[in-house]
Amino acid sequence: MAEVAYIGGYTPDTGGSGTGISAVELGSLTRLGTTPASGPSFVAAHPRLPILYAVGESERGTVGVFARGEGAPTPLAQRPSGGSSPCHLAVAPSGTLLAVANYGDGTVTVHRIEESGLLTDVWTFPYRDGAHAHQAVFGPDGVLYVTDLGADEVRRYLVGDRVEPHPEGPVRLAPGMGPRHMARSGDHWYVAGELDGTVRVYDDGWRELGAVAASTAEGGNYPSHLEVSGGFVYVANRGPDTISVFEPLTLARVAEVPCGGVWPRHFAIADGRMYVANQRSDGVAVLTLKEGIPQPDPVVYAVGTPSCVLPLS
Repeated sequence: MAEVAYIGGYTPDTGGSGTGISAVELGSLTRLGTTPASGPSFVAAHPRLPILYAVGESERGTVGVFARGEGAPTPLAQRPSGGSSPCHLAVAPSGTLLAVANYGDGTVTVHRIEESGLLTDVWTFPYRDGAHAHQAVFGPDGVLYVTDLGADEVRRYLVGDRVEPHPEGPVRLAPGMGPRHMARSGDHWYVAGELDGTVRVYDDGWRELGAVAASTAEGGNYPSHLEVSGGFVYVANRGPDTISVFEPLTLARVAEVPCGGVWPRHFAIADGRMYVANQRSDGVAVLTLKEGIPQPDPVVYAVGTPSCVLPLS
């Protein structure tokens, strides 16, 4: 099967096929089809099965299960997410668990995945008022990490036959930071602060080693997605509408370039290109990477309010 990107978003795409998950062939940027879905703002893939999972970002949140094929994904099942306004999900490397961050009420839910890829048992972890779970990441240490934008914390859960809160509790980050997305590289964690506009690096024990502004532009900045790839740390900046590139560990700024649109909600890197989901300009910008730096004059694939792009082969 050719390399395909699955694009989730909020409103009907410009191809007229309605709200849903769009499948696009990466090489030619040919639309393969769109599967109707309600608010699929984030999409994740099973590590072994040809299965996709997507949140339904609404007051009564849902999680949809879809089969991958030659064209648009095929709906298989849908169930409650266990909270309101789910905005992120992640599949454990084992392929046996699916974690969902429910932004609206701050809950975290973990669903068991059957051998077929369908979802079954669920653990629900409520949290206090003001919490806003935003991203779930399975660490290599058997711990599920969840950024809490409202509480300036990274919540931790032990993952095994059961899922339970970490006995040492959450990791406390800088007050007012608003941690949104994070990524691990080697023995270090990198976290984007949506509320204070920073990027921070931590060691494996969550000791802060450094912090820098995510953008040098004047005015408000609300960093969204962060990723570590090819020896660089990349951060999307909403407001300045740029992608910043940093050296790892030192967080020395290498470059800051236009994102190819407006309000970069998410991006993904594959085969020497960066695919940026620019939510407010209705397009995914395809930026070529040269020595790790996104280049200007991107090709833009038109799609309505994209919020997530997932390239797969």
